[in-house]
Amino acid sequence: MAKIFTLAEVSDHNTSKDCWLVIDGKVYDVTKFLEDHPGGDEVLVSSTGKDATDDFEDVGHSEGAKAMMADFYVGDIDSTTIPSKTKYTPPKQPHYNQDKTSEFIIKLLQFLVPLIILGVAVGIRFYTKSSA
Repeated sequence: MAKIFTLAEVSDHNTSKDCWLVIDGKVYDVTKFLEDHPGGDEVLVSSTGKDATDDFEDVGHSEGAKAMMADFYVGDIDSTTIPSKTKYTPPKQPHYNQDKTSEFIIKLLQFLVPLIILGVAVGIRFYTKSSA
């Protein structure tokens, strides 16, 4: 039976001399692989202390790389110790009205200004047509 680790226990292994990762609910001791990793050891060390499944999947590892993982397997992670993902919700933005003009006046102007422009255009057209 595989040993069960908490995320806190796995997080203690976060250096280039002792590096453990959590991928797909399994714990891997990748310390011996750091020098051979094609992406460099910094990539692996930066993924410690969290669920690195997304980081691993985003890279698109080959089947050969996935098969190598069995050599580094040390146990399973206690999934209750991994924080749940929270969905980001942006903060509510207050309505911005710099000059503090009342809503009624703004709506009135939005209605009247186009009517005034239309009236002036019709008046100019009518005045210039009749005088020609």
